[in-house]
Amino acid sequence: MLKRLSPRERFEQLVSTYEPMLRTAFIEAIDDIRSNIVLRRVVERLERGDINGAIRAMNLDEAAFRPLEEAIRQTFNGGGVATVEQMPALRDPSGFQVVLRWDARNLVAETWLREHSAQLVTDIVADQQVAIRTALETSLARGDNPTRTAVDVVGRVSRVTGQREGGIIGLTAQQSQYVENARQELSSGDPEAIRNYLQRGRRDKRFDRTVAKALREGKPLPRDMVNRITARYSDGLLKLRADTIGLHETFAALGASKDIAFQQAIAKGAVRADAITKGWKHTPQEHPRVQHVSMQGQKVRFDQPFVAPDGTLIPYPHAAGVPARHTLGCKCFCEYKIDFVAQLVR
Repeated sequence: MLKRLSPRERFEQLVSTYEPMLRTAFIEAIDDIRSNIVLRRVVERLERGDINGAIRAMNLDEAAFRPLEEAIRQTFNGGGVATVEQMPALRDPSGFQVVLRWDARNLVAETWLREHSAQLVTDIVADQQVAIRTALETSLARGDNPTRTAVDVVGRVSRVTGQREGGIIGLTAQQSQYVENARQELSSGDPEAIRNYLQRGRRDKRFDRTVAKALREGKPLPRDMVNRITARYSDGLLKLRADTIGLHETFAALGASKDIAFQQAIAKGAVRADAITKGWKHTPQEHPRVQHVSMQGQKVRFDQPFVAPDGTLIPYPHAAGVPARHTLGCKCFCEYKIDFVAQLVR
């Protein structure tokens, strides 16, 4: 006999299906951008002092992220279909069963998908341009030649894979600064700076013995070794960003589609909004948000928001407009219930 899945188990099943797809879509977009960069064009523009031209030569356009947008669309629609399939049988006032289907072309659904995807891609590209500009200006101001400057940004071609590795393409502006800071720490020969590098959580620990040796000798590492170490550090940060985007976008799409699916049921007259309640479900984590732990079990009407201890109003976990302190890394979800007695009475 097949086990009946709990709401949490069904939600986790959806997450395990779509999160890897979103994470992979982001990485593939970054790989596509890096593989199509012609280093010579970037170097030529830097030799002329044309930083804007160098950035344009990297072709950081929004079209590169269409696979990511498609992955979000599939996740959003998958969540909507799953929500409708899990709804109990609903009947109209005459007693006939109401047929419900997830409508991806519904105006609310289309609007959320279009605006969310567009904003995400716009933000990624804009932040990337800021990161690259800062990196180019910093490197040139330090006296690095145009070729070295360009390679540090776009990455070096691996002799093994034939693909670019390292660089800062795909990193946030803050992560790009982490890479620059790590490069300076390793190149400085300053014991305190090198010790600081050894505290970086995303470093490749396979190089720790080499770094420790430089620390004991009080010498800066050779430039080629610094390049190798920072490239692996950058790759670790890129994986972190892919993981973050995969998790956040999966929960955002699934949360929105579930809420919109109930909106569609209400609009069709299958259920009244005042007969639906929402319950906050916290997912245990190694480093949980204390506020979200305290919200476990909080219940509100469908048309009312949850209230976090800091006063933030949250329509549902990962809802649009909710501050990042309540969304990034969050694995909470919302459970909807229909009060059939109230539905019949009303």
